[in-house]
Amino acid sequence: MLFATITDFWGYLMARVRKRKLPSGLTRWQAGYVDGAGERRFKLFERKADAEAWLVDVRHDVARGIHTPGSVSPTVKDAAGLWIKRCNEKGLEPMTVKGYEEHVDLHIVPFIGAKKLSEITVPAVNGFADELREAGRSAEMIKRVVRSLGGIFKEARRRGLANTSPTAGVGLDLPNREDPRPVIPSKAELQAIINAASGRWRPVILVAILCGLRASELRGLRWADIDFEAKQLNLTQRADACHRIGKLKSKAAYRSIPCPPIVINTLREWHLQCPKGDQGLAFPNLQGKVESHSNMLTRGLQPILKAAGIDAAEYGMHSLRHACASLWIENGYNPKQIQRLMGHSSIKLTFDVYGHLFSDAEADQRAAENVQARLLGS
Repeated sequence: MLFATITDFWGYLMARVRKRKLPSGLTRWQAGYVDGAGERRFKLFERKADAEAWLVDVRHDVARGIHTPGSVSPTVKDAAGLWIKRCNEKGLEPMTVKGYEEHVDLHIVPFIGAKKLSEITVPAVNGFADELREAGRSAEMIKRVVRSLGGIFKEARRRGLANTSPTAGVGLDLPNREDPRPVIPSKAELQAIINAASGRWRPVILVAILCGLRASELRGLRWADIDFEAKQLNLTQRADACHRIGKLKSKAAYRSIPCPPIVINTLREWHLQCPKGDQGLAFPNLQGKVESHSNMLTRGLQPILKAAGIDAAEYGMHSLRHACASLWIENGYNPKQIQRLMGHSSIKLTFDVYGHLFSDAEADQRAAENVQARLLGS
């Protein structure tokens, strides 16, 4: 056996398992080793085999320089608090931080909050995911929570409190029986919604259905972003849940969207009546300030749905965005065009949400008939 340094050799000699009798009279197996800083460390186990297996893993991690002693490793709960603090310091949107806090409080701390970061390994992450699934969490929620756990480890590594990222590249292999297809209003329903829309909500509804903007983008749209000559919208900002104007969701969200004549004409008419405000918003509240998302639903979309004879609980603003994408796809737009117009950060996201809409039923039927002909000759 070769050793790179005398320290490595000494660490190997000092790593051993010994039988110990505790003051209580119980017998335990003590695993001892020297950490990367030259400090002697110990841990007790009920079984000798467990102590020896743990010591093998620790020696391997020490040799690779990725070991953090349990005595200096914070608990997952404490590390999560540091991560949330960092998120606030970085100025993340309040709703984003709130979502992270919910992941921590509802899903992470109740299951592994008391464990030390040094105890969280790749198998432990998979075990955590299994516990979440058994507790009734959906596959999508488990993925989000594990991503948040990865954020906790990233911050811990930044502070020197962890040396590993057990969530990086982990394959959760989660069964997912949920229907991934978004809920989209039918054409008849969309026509009824447009016919029922009036007043200040009509331009909002038309832009949502025919231009596919997110609700936050609708609330942040400025008159300066509307090019009446080119007949397009140039998206440059959004309004968050706290009514603050800021950057768009991603780089891909900065985009230009063509407008059909009905949208341009309706916006021209609305421009003459629109409440004026310092921010020059196209769809502000009655005081000219950022409209709230709740008002857009309760005072805008839901009464329109009711007037159109549609259950108000059936569709939200995002359903209108999905409807726009479906109309574009039906009219022959390819996946890359849909990705660009919807402002998706990746083509994978586009296919995950709308992949089923790109299918060609007639071509599929012809293929099925050809298979029969080749196999049976008729």
